[in-house]
Amino acid sequence: MSKNLLILSLFCFVFFFGIETLASQNITTEKQNNTLKQPPYLKAGDTVAIVAPSGILKNRTDEVKQAQALLKSWGLHSIIGKHVFNNADHFAGTDDERCEDFQNALDNPKISAIWCARGGYGTVRILDKLDFSKFKENPKWVIGYSDITALHNQIHNEGIESLHAIMCISLPKDESEIEASISTFKNTIFGKPLDYTLKGSEFNKTGTTSGQLVGGNLTMLHTMLGSKTSINTSGKILFIEEIGEYKYHIDRMLQSLKRAGYFDNCNGVIVGGMSKMRTNTTLWGTSVEQLIIDALGDYGFPIAFNMPAGHEPDNRALILGRTIKLTVNKTASEIIFGN
Repeated sequence: MSKNLLILSLFCFVFFFGIETLASQNITTEKQNNTLKQPPYLKAGDTVAIVAPSGILKNRTDEVKQAQALLKSWGLHSIIGKHVFNNADHFAGTDDERCEDFQNALDNPKISAIWCARGGYGTVRILDKLDFSKFKENPKWVIGYSDITALHNQIHNEGIESLHAIMCISLPKDESEIEASISTFKNTIFGKPLDYTLKGSEFNKTGTTSGQLVGGNLTMLHTMLGSKTSINTSGKILFIEEIGEYKYHIDRMLQSLKRAGYFDNCNGVIVGGMSKMRTNTTLWGTSVEQLIIDALGDYGFPIAFNMPAGHEPDNRALILGRTIKLTVNKTASEIIFGN
């Protein structure tokens, strides 16, 4: 065999072996990416832990008691974390205290779900203190929204589904005011099928797609960027919601995520509540819907507005990590969750 032929043979071997190895790695990654554990649905007699990983619960004991009463009416038991009503300035206890309550709930095999009492700010301060090893062996539903997005991201990367839904302090005295929020929460944790038909929007970018549903509060998604808690959105459908931001802040976060490649291989976007937008002295000039379309409209994926989830009273449950089918038209959009 000539020297040139030998070199060519070696090159072909390395090339095709490399391609095969890469393909194998991609298949493995895709399989891992699309296989999340589903925590067992709840049944009568199960126990829910109420914890506060974020903001202080000053003068909120009535709401927590009301949450316990709601769980009891569903046939569920509840326990309250040891430090839930502690006061450490902005937070519901020190970082170590909040971490202790959450870790105990993660590790306790008698706990079937962890319901966060409120959001605010503070979850990111305890993320790296938590050990999810026992939780992965015995997964349970982690429930909340807003600041709890940090936990949803981490739990997604641990390979477990979680639940974006109301928290304890979401409950008004007259629970009928948020009947849809409560009923979708209850139905989801007890395993009933979940789907939504959203009202249409002239800003909808039409199309049909599918993928795992991920996301949550836009500020928290932006905060996680570049860390091990950031989500790989490739092949997935991203849900976003926000409250109390200037429109230029929304644009700045979207532009930052774009520059980081966050949307490059995304399959779709669902926009929830963009609540209580602040007015800057220099007006933005368009609606927040137009802002989002201007930022994301060049991508090939569909975009659906008007998902009733976020910081409004109508805050319906979403199973994060579950594969959904999303169909977007100008007149309406449909979200169907897989089993």
